[in-house]
Amino acid sequence: MMRAQGPPQPPPEKVVWKPGTMLFPVPVVMISCAAENVRPNIVTVAWTGVVCSDPPMLSISVRPERHSYGIITKSREFVVNIPSMKQIRATDYCGVASGRDVDKFAETGLTPGPASTVAAPLILECPIHLECKVRQVLPLGSHTMFVSEITAVQVSKQLITESGRLAVEQANLAAFAHGGYYPLGKKHGFFGFSVQKRRRAIRPSK
Repeated sequence: MMRAQGPPQPPPEKVVWKPGTMLFPVPVVMISCAAENVRPNIVTVAWTGVVCSDPPMLSISVRPERHSYGIITKSREFVVNIPSMKQIRATDYCGVASGRDVDKFAETGLTPGPASTVAAPLILECPIHLECKVRQVLPLGSHTMFVSEITAVQVSKQLITESGRLAVEQANLAAFAHGGYYPLGKKHGFFGFSVQKRRRAIRPSK
């Protein structure tokens, strides 16, 4: 049985709140996309998440009036670029400016780079990239969900340790919550640590 640490505390009092998209925190990502005869664009998306592990799939939800919606609908592919805190200002800009009016790569100084399985460019300054191809389009109301297969992943070489582990804790990633950007903090556990058996201390022999 898992026991709480410290003296027992009464649960916090609750207040009924209006229904809304109050799932916090969420990832903050920049979606890069491109289509024939259309300038490559970047759109910032907070409504994204993993939906399947085999095959690896994720979803992004985009408003139909966004410029990138038409590009993704036409090309049926995109790249999810996961920014570090160093790119948060550019990430915010790409969420408020329209690609119909400006070249976001030029305005932000971000660098487009070649993907391996899609025509959409990577944003090279970001530490992690997921190349995606759309498998299903779900109109839901204010947003349309693009359920997509992850066809390739690229990561910055400096995040790979000598043993081949992805040191994501060194990427200085960010999260989005209630209109604000926040750096990820200190790790307090790992998947499964709550049920891991404690190792008994080895007593020195007399």
